[in-house]
Amino acid sequence: MTKYVGLIGYPVGHSVSPAMHRSAFDHYRLDIRYELWETEPSELGTVVERLRRSDTLGANVTVPHKETVMPLMDELDDLALEVRAVNTIVNRDGRLMGYNTDASGFLQALRKEGGFDPEGKGAVLLGAGGVARAAGFALARAGVKSLIITDIIAERAHRLASDLERSLARTQGPPPRSCLDAKDVGGIASLDFKMHPIPEIRVLLPDEPQFKEALSGCDLVVNCSPVGMKHSDTEGKSPLDAGLIPRETLVYDVVYNPLETRLLADAKKAGARTLSGLSMLVYQGALSLELWTGKEAPVDIMYRAAKKAL
Repeated sequence: MTKYVGLIGYPVGHSVSPAMHRSAFDHYRLDIRYELWETEPSELGTVVERLRRSDTLGANVTVPHKETVMPLMDELDDLALEVRAVNTIVNRDGRLMGYNTDASGFLQALRKEGGFDPEGKGAVLLGAGGVARAAGFALARAGVKSLIITDIIAERAHRLASDLERSLARTQGPPPRSCLDAKDVGGIASLDFKMHPIPEIRVLLPDEPQFKEALSGCDLVVNCSPVGMKHSDTEGKSPLDAGLIPRETLVYDVVYNPLETRLLADAKKAGARTLSGLSMLVYQGALSLELWTGKEAPVDIMYRAAKKAL
């Protein structure tokens, strides 16, 4: 019997996840189909409930549902609880289990593809939604010295900062246990966090004078917002004015379609190093695949398929 997984989000027309996962399913000759389930906020509960069907293995979750989907789960992995965002759902005999593979995928992409070690560095997060939660938690646990959070919605940025501070203060020890901790999927190591001091975490809004100063002295800028995404209202736009991009930094855009966003193009012109979100998509997707199938993800095959689909 054909099994199904899909991507829950709004919009999802930009996604290359079907091609990426199909390459892995074909590699193992699995009768599984990956579909796009475009879901408006008002439809989320209905779509999630369908995941309980015996022919459905689970789903990925993307913008804008990573936080709002949490109460709809029967059980949450410790890491998802800590990050407070779910991007992978697994159907286990009708019970829905929520996981977060974004944090590990983000960090692995940063280290392996970006050649960047966060320890002792200064980072700026553009956006404070579900991806920013995973990125912020990963960076804080990986030992960044300082973390600046900005968002067009001030309340959301302050909430993320407070949640991170509270989480880190409570867990000054090993990171929360997760089904991912003991796994090495397709060569992707688990969340290998060490003990680090709690970083300085601040919220600065884009129009504050200190924001420009913070950017000029940072080592890493991460766009965690959907600004610039293909097939969206912000396609072709950037979340950051080109004149504010520091030359001596790494600019990491989690938006992967298009492969070179306006932000990354501006960063290159400014002389900064750049990292596309495609690698994060592949690494987090590989971990999702492991959760659904129990098989080691063919990361290289998935990467080639995702890039070709773009």
